[in-house]
Amino acid sequence: MKLPYDTDAGIGTRATLGVIVLETDETLEPEFSRMMAQEGVALYHSRIPMVPEIRPETLAQMQADLPASARLFPSSLDFDVIGYGCTSASTVIGSAKVAGAVQTVLPKAKVTDPLAAIIAAGRALGASRLGFVTPYLPEVSVQMRANLEEAGFAIAGFGSFEEVDDRVVARITEAAISEAARQVAKAGDSDALVISCTNLRCLRVIPEIEAQTGVPVVSSNQALAWHMLRLAGVTERQPQFGRLFTRGLAP
Repeated sequence: MKLPYDTDAGIGTRATLGVIVLETDETLEPEFSRMMAQEGVALYHSRIPMVPEIRPETLAQMQADLPASARLFPSSLDFDVIGYGCTSASTVIGSAKVAGAVQTVLPKAKVTDPLAAIIAAGRALGASRLGFVTPYLPEVSVQMRANLEEAGFAIAGFGSFEEVDDRVVARITEAAISEAARQVAKAGDSDALVISCTNLRCLRVIPEIEAQTGVPVVSSNQALAWHMLRLAGVTERQPQFGRLFTRGLAP
């Protein structure tokens, strides 16, 4: 018996989004599942190879691998925005080259990454002096700091866990992240706190840190999800994810 059926526009009636996640990342997808849970928003994931050790040379390799990861998204969909989920690699490769690599496969999609999203978030919040927390080795942290300064931000305070193994980064506790953010906030007169790395578990403690420090918090996953939604025209306020989610894109 052949059954009749109807078709419709599918899941992404408001936005169709894709995110490329590191092979070693354990945190981005659970955090994104909370922030992207909106009617009419469809989110698809692809993975990209990544060795556990976070070093400039291993990060740079991902530029060559990005097109293959982009090809694994469903070819039947027209994506509004693709996000690349690695703060340190987007720092080493550069946001323009990340976008170029993805758009060789998906030329119509807007592309963002955590570094570009953090810069957009800082501007949306009207921040000029950033407290900056990372898990990275010094050579990676220094490069990201330089990129933020080049974008017009001053670094008012800085601290790093200096952990090279991404598997260990995923196990750093939320309490340790909160304490690190508070210490960096005390170190300088910052008007926003940046907590870098998609594998750090920040989302649940962002409201707590904001309440204790009095300044907005921008984490890699939170900023990337916010930027992807805003680029796709999804503008709902979600203050449970921090002050950033009450803002639109800066003019």
